[in-house]
Amino acid sequence: MIALSLEEIVTITGGQPHGIPASGSPIVTGAVVTDSREAEPGSLYIARIGESMDGHLFVAGARDNGAVAALTSRPVEELPCVVVEDVQAAFVAISRAVLDRATDLTVIGITGSSGKTSTKDLLGTVLGAAEPTIAPVGSYNSEVGVPLTVTRVTDETRFLVVEMGARGIGHIEYLTHIAPPRIGVVLNVGTAHVGEFGSREAIARAKGELVEALPDDGIAVLNADDPVVAAMAGRTSARVVLVGEGADAQVRAEDVVVAADGRATFRAVTPQGEATIALTLVGRHHVGNALAVLAVALECGIALDTAAASIAGAGVVSRWRMEVTERPDGVTVVNDAYNANPDSMKAALTALQSMGEGRRTWAVLGSMLELGDESDEDHREVGLEAQRRGIDELVVVGETARPMAALPVAVGTRIRWVADAEEAESLLRAEVAAPDVVLFKSSRDAGLRWLGDSFIDQEDPQ
Repeated sequence: MIALSLEEIVTITGGQPHGIPASGSPIVTGAVVTDSREAEPGSLYIARIGESMDGHLFVAGARDNGAVAALTSRPVEELPCVVVEDVQAAFVAISRAVLDRATDLTVIGITGSSGKTSTKDLLGTVLGAAEPTIAPVGSYNSEVGVPLTVTRVTDETRFLVVEMGARGIGHIEYLTHIAPPRIGVVLNVGTAHVGEFGSREAIARAKGELVEALPDDGIAVLNADDPVVAAMAGRTSARVVLVGEGADAQVRAEDVVVAADGRATFRAVTPQGEATIALTLVGRHHVGNALAVLAVALECGIALDTAAASIAGAGVVSRWRMEVTERPDGVTVVNDAYNANPDSMKAALTALQSMGEGRRTWAVLGSMLELGDESDEDHREVGLEAQRRGIDELVVVGETARPMAALPVAVGTRIRWVADAEEAESLLRAEVAAPDVVLFKSSRDAGLRWLGDSFIDQEDPQ
């Protein structure tokens, strides 16, 4: 955090100070937080009012954890505060003020229907090996997450990697006003959140807001293998760098080979030369993510060999993204249940197929949310994909996911539906044995990530 006095925050937000001690204004030097439990010495606590929680009720907790001030919509007595009419707008103003005070900073925005967090993590690792970089763990990609990310910038920060999500038209445009990118990465346009957007075309319009926000001297890194993304080149005045496996990609993967452990090796062909990259990350889909990261790294002045080595050595950073755990008894658990959409489900099943050669494979799949009218058909298609991939055991969890199980029985594939995670765990505890490979995949709110964590423990919780 670039230090701000409470008086400066008053000026930035247009708010009213309350409870400033006679000894002088507090100086915010620690993290800006919206969760009182995450406050630390020097923190500014943002008292947001959500659908079910009023942040003003937790000001005392933030104080006890070290916060020196709060941003509120009504006066509080527990901390010196700045009272504003709109806490979100004031929060954004503070974050933008921090960003504007950074003297030598390159902002990179990343969006896409899937892979945003993994790519953000990978890029943060690569850039962080070269210069001070902010790329927070987790999916801080919303109107709250982005300003939280931005306010972590210090005078020493040289690269800020911002994940940008959207649930409607205009959302990414809003985020780009908080963190104006010089480099924008669009990974893909799928059907995630199509129930909210209404169509894949609307999703493309929303994702393209990132490249529209780039300056004339900016750089748009676009997936050449996704025609909808590649077409975004016409929506920006920035220089375009295409990445992918096709001949038209300037940063290209050739000779892709996926090993039995699900990890890919490929030859990266770039304007700066070629390098062989053997990924530590599991899943062929990470090849595309790695190409985007490589393209950004090269544009940021990192040497090809250095970037390639950092990409190859990078592991999982954020939780529940293709986390692979080898249990002591020889069972392999793959927990990829932070989020799910049809494309990411198919990518995970492809990885499971590769890892399961010569072993029994289990796909424990839960609901994909926010798919709208296509939900039943999209779930059914994922079930068919599991059959096409030759997955041995398909366990479908929950009512929304039930269409995955409503399929013709395929030779070699056993399909079962269970009502909830508890029933799924009982089934798995009874039947899984070494050297089986078990994949857990669902949308976050379906809860299979917790089941995946529990199943790593060999002791039956009952």
